[in-house]
Amino acid sequence: MFLSADEVNVLILSLQVATWSVAASMVPAVAIGWLLARYDFPGKTALDAILHLPLVLPPVVVGYVLLVLFAPKGPLGEPLREWFGFSFAFSWRGAVLASAVMGFPLMTQAIRLSAQGVDRKLEQAARTLGAPPWQVFLTVTLPLMAPGVLAGTVLSFARSLGEFGATITFVSNIPGETRTLPLAIYTYTQVPGGEGPGLRLVLISVVVALLALAGAEFLNRALTRRIGVSG
Repeated sequence: MFLSADEVNVLILSLQVATWSVAASMVPAVAIGWLLARYDFPGKTALDAILHLPLVLPPVVVGYVLLVLFAPKGPLGEPLREWFGFSFAFSWRGAVLASAVMGFPLMTQAIRLSAQGVDRKLEQAARTLGAPPWQVFLTVTLPLMAPGVLAGTVLSFARSLGEFGATITFVSNIPGETRTLPLAIYTYTQVPGGEGPGLRLVLISVVVALLALAGAEFLNRALTRRIGVSG
């Protein structure tokens, strides 16, 4: 077998974390991206700066902040543990949270740029025909934003697959629980004889990334054709 059982578990966990990270980010990213693209409001610049902080801060800093906030005795971690009975720290859920925080700016920015490019005359035409604002958004605005949403999803997914610094700081490097592809590769490079397994995981990472990009390109072309035909 090309991959050992441990390597297969690492790959499955990485895909699980990246998928949940993207799923958790999707609705907030669409809402905030659209809000930033369409409205001016007090604090917009501050909100934009905060959203982009994970891109400019060292990932270890982001992981440390998450650890302080969501530790079992932290200001957010303790209420979550007492009220809902679960914790983010040192669990795969924490890896999802760290990946989501690191990938969120990329998703939001792509969606924001897409929202800025939507032809508002089409929205106005839909409102003229009597469609309420929510229906205009769901049937006109969101479909036209679809290529940007897709691009943001792929960027966030890829960023989640490659996330290392925030994850290892926040949830450590626990086999079977938080050891994703980057952490496993790092682990193999630190032990004698780990070059082979590490190289295999590197190749698997490249293949997964290429498949994600190829799939995104295929869907993007399909969406572009559909929007072009609809327009």
